[in-house]
Amino acid sequence: MTFCRAPTPLLFLACAGLAGCSPTLDWREVRPPDSPLLLLFPCKPSARERRVPLAGPPVRLTLLACSAGGQTWGLAVADVSDPVRIAPALAELVASATANIGGAPSRAVPFAVPGATPNRGSQRLRIQGTLPDGKVVSMQVAVFTHGTRVFQATVLGEEVAAEAVEGFFDGLRIPP
Repeated sequence: MTFCRAPTPLLFLACAGLAGCSPTLDWREVRPPDSPLLLLFPCKPSARERRVPLAGPPVRLTLLACSAGGQTWGLAVADVSDPVRIAPALAELVASATANIGGAPSRAVPFAVPGATPNRGSQRLRIQGTLPDGKVVSMQVAVFTHGTRVFQATVLGEEVAAEAVEGFFDGLRIPP
């Protein structure tokens, strides 16, 4: 299974093919494997792992994703092992998300997750684009880091409900 059309990892075209969830939002707290991050998903996510090149040699990328309320909700996490690779990895995640939907990103805004490692590359943005079947979609993406782990949280859909999306992004945190 290919996670993206671009040579860098990203994922969310494949997310729609992961195990489906109830169409209603049933929020639950989730901790990705081998990660200190806690977040709220509106459905029960399925997990996939894959080795992908990310700002250098391949790394293990874990993807949690599910579909609910007409959107695909996802989180990708990878440990790039070297602090020098963090900023390029965050930039590659954004570029790949944009390429996955042939998109045009909005102006990025700084994004801070409680407990995350501060990084100028941590950001949140909207991307408008189309899926391979021609369907117009909107994607909201946030990238951030903790130590040498990089994260990408994403919501993708024809329409993205603002309140639910804010709850998803506001629910990201790394406890002390």
